[in-house]
Amino acid sequence: MRALKIVFWILYRVWFYVLMAIPIIVMFPFLFISILKEKWYPYFFVMARIWAKVILFGMGFRVELEKEEEIIEGKSYMFVANHTSMTDIMLMLSVVKNPFVFVGKKELTKIPLFGFFYKRTCILVDRKSSKSRMAVFERAQKKIDQGFSICIFPEGGVPDDESIVLDEFKDGAFRLAIDHHIPIVPLTLADNKKRFSYTFFSGSPGLMRVKIHHFFDTKDKSSEYKKTIKAQVRQVILNQLQDYNP
Repeated sequence: MRALKIVFWILYRVWFYVLMAIPIIVMFPFLFISILKEKWYPYFFVMARIWAKVILFGMGFRVELEKEEEIIEGKSYMFVANHTSMTDIMLMLSVVKNPFVFVGKKELTKIPLFGFFYKRTCILVDRKSSKSRMAVFERAQKKIDQGFSICIFPEGGVPDDESIVLDEFKDGAFRLAIDHHIPIVPLTLADNKKRFSYTFFSGSPGLMRVKIHHFFDTKDKSSEYKKTIKAQVRQVILNQLQDYNP
């Protein structure tokens, strides 16, 4: 039985990367054109959502979305969520319709095809470089000024210790939201770790639950408020994770 599971997990991982590549190859000319000008990013975002939904469907993931508040079309937000899987990217694209830009680690640029577009459409950060972290704020400010939203996984990466339910949050997302007076939208991704974690021999088709929580207003908040709001947002997501998986 164990041998059969290992074979399944290997094939399941290979299939994931095949699914990542197929929509990109099919849509490549349109994707490439859409990244030539920054004002065309919303067209790229629509195709990225199609790409994400193809992967989720092809992997046998069924998305169940619960919303405490509605996202308003055309408004900028700071989307923050827990981070446990590479499928977090696809799930965020699937459930959020407002065009947003990911802030993510530069290591993902090494993935063939995906990395080409990831590098040109996301705000990349080298977490070991203070200069890189400062550049993130400048690029994010530009995107917000253009009317886009930002998506950050505030844990700063996937926790190395698998026993950690939710790692401590970094300040960046909350500082940006306060500086630009945009609402913070917490999202809880309940099942991504179980469905497709970074552990190679793991994963299976099934349910992926997402909850969009009530928004946190940052209007008229000072920069000193970022630690308070950071703790509040983290607690909301942590409580929901514990409710989903007691």
